[in-house]
Amino acid sequence: MSPEVILTSIFSAAFAFSVLRITTPILLAALGGLLSELAGVINVALEGMMLTAAFVGVVISAYAQDAWLGLLAGVVSAMFMAVALAYFHLNLKADLILAGLAMNILASGATVFLLFALTHDKGFSNALKSLSLPSIKIPILAEIPILGDILSGHNVITYVAFALVAVVWVLLYRTALGVHIRAVGESPDAAASVGIDVIRIKYIALILSGLFSGIGGVNLSMGYMNFFQRDMTAGRGFIALAAVFLGDRNPIGTLLASLVFGFADALSNQLGSLKIPPQLVLMIPYLATIIALAVYAQRKKAIAVEKARKFREKMVQEAAVVRKPRAASEEL
Repeated sequence: MSPEVILTSIFSAAFAFSVLRITTPILLAALGGLLSELAGVINVALEGMMLTAAFVGVVISAYAQDAWLGLLAGVVSAMFMAVALAYFHLNLKADLILAGLAMNILASGATVFLLFALTHDKGFSNALKSLSLPSIKIPILAEIPILGDILSGHNVITYVAFALVAVVWVLLYRTALGVHIRAVGESPDAAASVGIDVIRIKYIALILSGLFSGIGGVNLSMGYMNFFQRDMTAGRGFIALAAVFLGDRNPIGTLLASLVFGFADALSNQLGSLKIPPQLVLMIPYLATIIALAVYAQRKKAIAVEKARKFREKMVQEAAVVRKPRAASEEL
């Protein structure tokens, strides 16, 4: 395929459709990571929670022959992991980062072990007759040229994911729980001094992050694909954490950052048809993550430098104001 054809395909409705589809699991995990981060308990186990939910959803839907039951089971499994992480950190005082990484490793190994036990295959769940969640064609929108091709026909979880951006915004900035989450993240001691149960709020934030990442994980195996594949999350949990910080720790910014990473991932899929070493193509989403975090760090550094400069100027002005009355009194 020629570069001209590739460029034409990138600027097409089909490519925009794939960007939204690929963004969905990243966005869901990022919203979960945002809630836990704002509560002061960064959830590095998003990857493991997504992977576990993806596996459990496929297995339960296959045995129960009910896609919605598979979705529920997958989400509950991710929430259970979130409760376990909260207990290890908040009650047993385990290091949050180390506990999260351990849960990621556990999820990776346990899903392969259970997959082999059920199917005698360590890579794919093709032996299981799992179900997929339905896609939705929006009646009026589907008839609109280009726009209909981009926005209509997505899996139901894609629409849920983008709607949840508004839900999270309302939760954080228009509810008492959201105020408590942000207060606990800013200063746990100050929050406790006004009667907020810090441990309870952190538990809630982590459980909510498990809920969102669980939906994202099920989307991978029952919406994005229709089977489970070994380590199919492929770093999306960590990319979601990067989206939280690149998005300046707010829902709208997290949405935009997730779209950037979704675009990079979709672009790598599109470039796979060119005569480019596949290793270089597969690097694109992760390279975009590193560049985005570098830009974010540089921007934060510039903001910190500007704040320090303004603080110094303020101190100089205040010192000058203090010196003037002193000088006048000495003259008298």
